[in-house]
Amino acid sequence: GTVVFWESLNGHRYIHLPIDPNAPPMDKQHRPKYPYKSIGCVFNHVSFYANNQPSDSVEVCKFNLKNEADWKSMSQDAVLSVCGPGASLAWPSMPPLCCSSLDSALVSNDLEQQLRVMVYEHRRDLGLTTNFDDQLSYLLTPALAAYELERVTGISAGNEEFQDSIKQAVPDGHTFKGYPIQFSHRNAKRAFATCLKSPVCEEIINCRGDHVRLGVRVKVYPYPENAIATWIMFACKYKSVL
Repeated sequence: GTVVFWESLNGHRYIHLPIDPNAPPMDKQHRPKYPYKSIGCVFNHVSFYANNQPSDSVEVCKFNLKNEADWKSMSQDAVLSVCGPGASLAWPSMPPLCCSSLDSALVSNDLEQQLRVMVYEHRRDLGLTTNFDDQLSYLLTPALAAYELERVTGISAGNEEFQDSIKQAVPDGHTFKGYPIQFSHRNAKRAFATCLKSPVCEEIINCRGDHVRLGVRVKVYPYPENAIATWIMFACKYKSVL
Protein backbone atom coordinates (compact mmCIF):
# COMPACT_ATOMS: atom_id res chain seq x y z
CA GLY A 1 0.00 0.00 0.00
CA THR A 2 0.89 3.68 -0.10
CA VAL A 3 2.92 5.08 2.79
CA VAL A 4 2.00 8.65 3.74
CA PHE A 5 3.86 10.85 6.22
CA TRP A 6 1.60 13.27 8.08
CA GLU A 7 3.27 16.26 9.74
CA SER A 8 1.30 16.88 12.93
CA LEU A 9 2.46 20.50 13.32
CA ASN A 10 0.94 21.81 10.11
CA GLY A 11 -1.11 18.99 8.58
CA HIS A 12 1.12 18.61 5.52
CA ARG A 13 1.15 15.14 3.99
CA TYR A 14 3.97 13.55 2.03
CA ILE A 15 3.79 10.37 -0.05
CA HIS A 16 6.79 8.12 0.48
CA LEU A 17 8.51 7.22 -2.79
CA PRO A 18 11.37 4.87 -1.85
CA ILE A 19 14.67 4.94 -3.66
CA ASP A 20 16.15 1.61 -4.73
CA PRO A 21 19.82 1.64 -3.61
CA ASN A 22 20.55 -1.23 -6.00
CA ALA A 23 19.22 0.58 -9.05
CA PRO A 24 21.75 1.31 -11.83
CA PRO A 25 23.49 4.68 -11.45
CA MET A 26 22.12 5.81 -14.79
CA ASP A 27 18.53 5.55 -13.57
CA LYS A 28 17.03 8.92 -12.77
CA GLN A 29 16.28 9.07 -9.06
CA HIS A 30 13.63 11.44 -7.76
CA ARG A 31 14.36 13.95 -5.00
CA PRO A 32 12.19 13.43 -1.89
CA LYS A 33 10.00 16.38 -0.95
CA TYR A 34 9.55 15.47 2.71
CA PRO A 35 11.85 16.90 5.41
CA TYR A 36 12.52 13.60 7.20
CA LYS A 37 15.96 11.97 7.18
CA SER A 38 15.81 8.79 9.25
CA ILE A 39 13.33 6.49 10.95
CA GLY A 40 14.08 4.35 13.98
CA CYS A 41 10.66 2.93 14.79
CA VAL A 42 6.95 3.04 14.05
CA PHE A 43 4.27 2.59 16.68
CA ASN A 44 0.73 3.21 17.79
CA HIS A 45 -1.21 2.39 20.95
CA VAL A 46 -1.17 -1.38 20.30
CA SER A 47 2.03 -2.11 18.32
CA PHE A 48 5.67 -1.11 18.31
CA TYR A 49 8.18 -1.96 15.56
CA ALA A 50 11.91 -1.20 15.63
CA ASN A 51 13.66 -0.59 12.33
CA ASN A 52 16.09 -3.46 11.75
CA GLN A 53 17.14 -2.57 8.20
CA PRO A 54 20.80 -1.97 7.25
CA SER A 55 20.11 1.76 6.90
CA ASP A 56 17.63 3.91 8.81
CA SER A 57 17.46 6.44 5.96
CA VAL A 58 13.86 7.25 5.08
CA GLU A 59 14.68 7.32 1.38
CA VAL A 60 15.51 3.60 1.22
CA CYS A 61 13.23 2.41 4.02
CA LYS A 62 10.84 -0.47 3.34
CA PHE A 63 7.59 -0.29 5.28
CA ASN A 64 6.47 -3.91 5.09
CA LEU A 65 6.01 -4.35 8.83
CA LYS A 66 5.27 -8.06 8.38
CA ASN A 67 8.84 -8.65 7.21
CA GLU A 68 10.54 -9.75 10.44
CA ALA A 69 13.96 -9.30 8.87
CA ASP A 70 13.34 -5.55 8.46
CA TRP A 71 11.18 -4.82 11.49
CA LYS A 72 11.51 -6.17 15.04
CA SER A 73 8.18 -6.12 16.86
CA MET A 74 7.76 -5.66 20.59
CA SER A 75 5.56 -8.19 22.35
CA GLN A 76 1.95 -7.11 22.68
CA ASP A 77 2.03 -7.74 26.43
CA ALA A 78 4.88 -5.24 26.80
CA VAL A 79 2.96 -2.63 24.81
CA LEU A 80 -0.22 -3.17 26.81
CA SER A 81 1.71 -2.85 30.06
CA VAL A 82 2.38 0.76 29.08
CA CYS A 83 -0.60 1.69 26.90
CA GLY A 84 -3.26 -0.74 28.09
CA PRO A 85 -6.35 0.12 30.17
CA GLY A 86 -5.38 1.25 33.65
CA ALA A 87 -1.69 1.46 32.84
CA SER A 88 -1.71 5.25 32.97
CA LEU A 89 -2.92 5.28 36.58
CA ALA A 90 0.64 4.87 37.79
CA TRP A 91 1.88 7.83 35.78
CA PRO A 92 2.42 11.06 37.70
CA SER A 93 -0.23 13.61 36.79
CA MET A 94 1.04 16.82 35.27
CA PRO A 95 -0.02 20.02 37.00
CA PRO A 96 -2.63 21.89 34.97
CA LEU A 97 -1.61 25.03 33.13
CA CYS A 98 -3.19 28.24 34.33
CA CYS A 99 -5.37 30.05 31.83
CA SER A 100 -4.29 33.50 30.79
CA SER A 101 -5.87 36.30 32.81
CA LEU A 102 -5.29 38.91 30.10
CA ASP A 103 -8.01 40.53 28.03
CA SER A 104 -6.39 40.45 24.60
CA ALA A 105 -8.41 43.31 23.10
CA LEU A 106 -7.95 45.54 26.15
CA VAL A 107 -4.19 45.13 26.48
CA SER A 108 -3.70 45.40 22.70
CA ASN A 109 -5.59 48.70 22.53
CA ASP A 110 -3.81 50.07 25.59
CA LEU A 111 -0.36 49.27 24.20
CA GLU A 112 -1.30 50.71 20.82
CA GLN A 113 -2.38 54.01 22.38
CA GLN A 114 0.89 54.23 24.32
CA LEU A 115 2.87 53.70 21.12
CA ARG A 116 0.86 56.35 19.30
CA VAL A 117 1.74 58.88 21.99
CA MET A 118 5.41 57.91 21.76
CA VAL A 119 5.42 58.30 17.99
CA TYR A 120 3.74 61.70 18.28
CA GLU A 121 6.23 62.93 20.90
CA HIS A 122 9.20 61.52 18.99
CA ARG A 123 8.19 63.28 15.78
CA ARG A 124 7.37 66.49 17.66
CA ASP A 125 10.93 66.56 19.00
CA LEU A 126 12.12 66.32 15.39
CA GLY A 127 9.89 69.22 14.36
CA LEU A 128 7.52 66.96 12.42
CA THR A 129 3.74 66.89 12.46
CA THR A 130 1.96 63.56 12.95
CA ASN A 131 -1.21 62.37 11.26
CA PHE A 132 -2.44 58.86 11.98
CA ASP A 133 -4.60 57.04 9.44
CA ASP A 134 -7.06 54.82 11.33
CA GLN A 135 -8.04 52.97 8.16
CA LEU A 136 -4.40 52.16 7.40
CA SER A 137 -3.93 50.93 10.97
CA TYR A 138 -7.01 48.74 10.66
CA LEU A 139 -5.69 47.13 7.47
CA LEU A 140 -2.58 45.98 9.34
CA THR A 141 -4.64 43.69 11.60
CA PRO A 142 -4.88 40.63 9.30
CA ALA A 143 -1.14 40.82 8.62
CA LEU A 144 -0.38 40.44 12.34
CA ALA A 145 -2.81 37.53 12.57
CA ALA A 146 -1.06 35.85 9.63
CA TYR A 147 2.37 36.35 11.20
CA GLU A 148 1.29 34.69 14.45
CA LEU A 149 -0.39 31.85 12.55
CA GLU A 150 2.83 31.21 10.66
CA ARG A 151 4.86 31.22 13.90
CA VAL A 152 2.50 28.70 15.52
CA THR A 153 1.72 26.37 12.62
CA GLY A 154 4.36 27.08 9.99
CA ILE A 155 1.61 27.83 7.46
CA SER A 156 1.69 31.13 5.60
CA ALA A 157 -1.75 32.45 4.65
CA GLY A 158 -3.47 35.70 3.75
CA ASN A 159 -0.47 37.48 2.25
CA GLU A 160 -2.11 38.13 -1.12
CA GLU A 161 -5.28 39.50 0.49
CA PHE A 162 -3.22 41.85 2.67
CA GLN A 163 -1.28 43.14 -0.32
CA ASP A 164 -4.50 43.72 -2.27
CA SER A 165 -6.06 45.69 0.59
CA ILE A 166 -2.96 47.88 0.90
CA LYS A 167 -2.92 48.56 -2.85
CA GLN A 168 -6.51 49.76 -2.66
CA ALA A 169 -5.80 51.97 0.35
CA VAL A 170 -2.66 53.62 -1.06
CA PRO A 171 -3.43 56.17 -3.82
CA ASP A 172 -1.53 56.24 -7.09
CA GLY A 173 1.77 58.04 -6.78
CA HIS A 174 2.07 57.17 -3.09
CA THR A 175 4.46 54.76 -1.35
CA PHE A 176 3.69 52.30 1.44
CA LYS A 177 6.18 50.97 3.98
CA GLY A 178 5.57 48.58 6.86
CA TYR A 179 7.61 47.08 9.67
CA PRO A 180 6.31 44.17 11.81
CA ILE A 181 8.06 42.92 14.93
CA GLN A 182 7.22 40.46 17.71
CA PHE A 183 7.93 40.68 21.45
CA SER A 184 7.26 38.48 24.47
CA HIS A 185 6.39 41.42 26.73
CA ARG A 186 4.03 44.43 26.86
CA ASN A 187 6.46 47.17 27.84
CA ALA A 188 5.78 50.01 25.41
CA LYS A 189 9.00 51.94 26.12
CA ARG A 190 11.21 48.89 25.61
CA ALA A 191 9.39 47.92 22.44
CA PHE A 192 9.58 51.44 20.98
CA ALA A 193 13.28 51.75 21.79
CA THR A 194 13.96 48.42 20.10
CA CYS A 195 11.98 49.41 17.01
CA LEU A 196 13.94 52.64 16.62
CA LYS A 197 17.14 50.60 16.39
CA SER A 198 15.90 49.18 13.09
CA PRO A 199 16.77 51.44 10.12
CA VAL A 200 13.55 50.38 8.38
CA CYS A 201 11.33 51.21 11.34
CA GLU A 202 13.18 54.44 12.07
CA GLU A 203 12.64 55.53 8.47
CA ILE A 204 8.91 54.88 8.83
CA ILE A 205 8.51 56.72 12.14
CA ASN A 206 10.66 59.64 10.94
CA CYS A 207 8.97 59.74 7.53
CA ARG A 208 9.10 63.14 5.82
CA GLY A 209 7.32 64.17 2.66
CA ASP A 210 3.97 65.16 1.24
CA HIS A 211 0.71 63.73 2.58
CA VAL A 212 2.46 61.57 5.19
CA ARG A 213 0.07 59.29 7.05
CA LEU A 214 1.16 56.89 9.77
CA GLY A 215 -0.37 53.67 11.02
CA VAL A 216 0.32 51.45 14.01
CA ARG A 217 -1.39 48.24 15.05
CA VAL A 218 -0.82 46.04 18.10
CA LYS A 219 -2.14 42.55 18.67
CA VAL A 220 -1.38 40.65 21.88
CA TYR A 221 -1.91 36.89 21.71
CA PRO A 222 -2.29 35.38 25.21
CA TYR A 223 -1.17 31.86 26.07
CA PRO A 224 -1.32 29.74 29.27
CA GLU A 225 0.67 30.85 32.31
CA ASN A 226 0.29 34.47 31.10
CA ALA A 227 2.81 33.95 28.32
CA ILE A 228 2.16 36.32 25.43
CA ALA A 229 3.17 37.04 21.87
CA THR A 230 2.98 40.76 21.18
CA TRP A 231 2.94 41.76 17.53
CA ILE A 232 3.49 45.40 16.57
CA MET A 233 3.45 46.87 13.10
CA PHE A 234 4.35 50.42 12.13
CA ALA A 235 3.46 51.67 8.67
CA CYS A 236 3.36 54.84 6.63
CA LYS A 237 2.18 56.04 3.27
CA TYR A 238 3.32 59.21 1.58
CA LYS A 239 3.36 60.88 -1.79
CA SER A 240 6.47 60.07 -3.76
CA VAL A 241 8.32 63.11 -5.05
CA LEU A 242 10.73 62.52 -7.94
